[in-house]
Amino acid sequence: MRKGRWPVTFVQTNKGVSRSGDGKMSSPRGAGASSPVNGNQGNGWDTRRKRKIADITQALGVSPVDVAALRRMAISEGGLLTDELRRQVWPRLLNVPPHVLEREPETVERENNKDYNQVLLDVQRSLRRFPPGMPDEQREGLQEELINIILLVLKRNTQLHYYQGYHDIVVTFLLVLGEHLATALVEKLSTHHLRDFMDPTMDNTKHILNYLMPIIERVNPEVHDFMQQAEVGTVFALSWLITWFGHVLSDFRHVVRLYDFFLACHPLMPIYFAAVIVLYREEEVLECECDMAMVHHLLSQIPQDLPYETLISRAGDLFVQFPPSELAREAASHDSMAASTFKDFDLASTQQRPDSVLRRRRRQKQAALERSAATAVASVAQPSAARRFVRLAVMGLTVALGAAALAVVNSALEWAPKLDFFP
Repeated sequence: MRKGRWPVTFVQTNKGVSRSGDGKMSSPRGAGASSPVNGNQGNGWDTRRKRKIADITQALGVSPVDVAALRRMAISEGGLLTDELRRQVWPRLLNVPPHVLEREPETVERENNKDYNQVLLDVQRSLRRFPPGMPDEQREGLQEELINIILLVLKRNTQLHYYQGYHDIVVTFLLVLGEHLATALVEKLSTHHLRDFMDPTMDNTKHILNYLMPIIERVNPEVHDFMQQAEVGTVFALSWLITWFGHVLSDFRHVVRLYDFFLACHPLMPIYFAAVIVLYREEEVLECECDMAMVHHLLSQIPQDLPYETLISRAGDLFVQFPPSELAREAASHDSMAASTFKDFDLASTQQRPDSVLRRRRRQKQAALERSAATAVASVAQPSAARRFVRLAVMGLTVALGAAALAVVNSALEWAPKLDFFP
């Protein structure tokens, strides 16, 4: 896997972190603006990239802004390409009103603040999240800004509770957007996408993790059964979920690419992406000793050279084939899963421990399910609205133009208005 090279000089601005020097990458942190995160060079990528930048600019320039087009661009190959574009598009994807973006900065009293000590400890341990080679003085300044953002969001929203890992998400926004813009977007994200993670207990976080194994079971019953037999549970994916993979991926290009994708989609898309990673590692999993500690260790060590564009497409496929509402209804019918408190969908079931959902067994046509993705899709009962996407799902999601991609985007658009964005 190619790594971004860092030149010597870094410049901090109110629009994130930029740099000067002889590096070829235009993104401040080597975010791979010149190619997709998988290093897909040639084959007309430069031409497609220029066309995509023009399309994004056009979507931003119309009135009203074409948010649906921006979501498609964020999902499709390469994501939003540059941090300059992310600074313009991310607020639109989160539907942050202009008056919020223009809000004057506030100061937060740190003395006697109940969260300050824990936030300080976590931020001090976050050195690896900052660009290698960044001068200590600049990094320390950014860490102070990171603390300010977290404490300010918590001050404005007293119903939110800090959790370890939250800073891994906030630092991504800080490095891309700068302190002022990051504060506005993190506050919106915290009161919606991340809301369940910020409850007083982890109950709702565990409930979201409950979606992982049903997705795996639908696609690959053999992997599901192996994990069940090993009694590995879903804790290995906890840090993936609550940090949007920011804590476990070392290359910042991959982190921001995933954030483009997640911000453009339904809030549960990170759990679909987690499932896709496990499914991609099928051979490793099945070759591992069927022991809880061994399987947990394997899965918790996420590879750094994953084919991110391929996995993003596959996650979109799975979302269309097995939407959250379908999985939740199935779980509820078996009294095996509790509802998340996300405001975007209406679910109801009882609270139980995460692994109880794995007791379900649906083994009709199992021989046909085992090795063929196409047969797997065809043999699973699909809602009528989703049947038309089966062929696209088998071939792979053509995210920029395909009907399956439009379904993912539409699900996000349908979900977004349900949120109380404008109090």
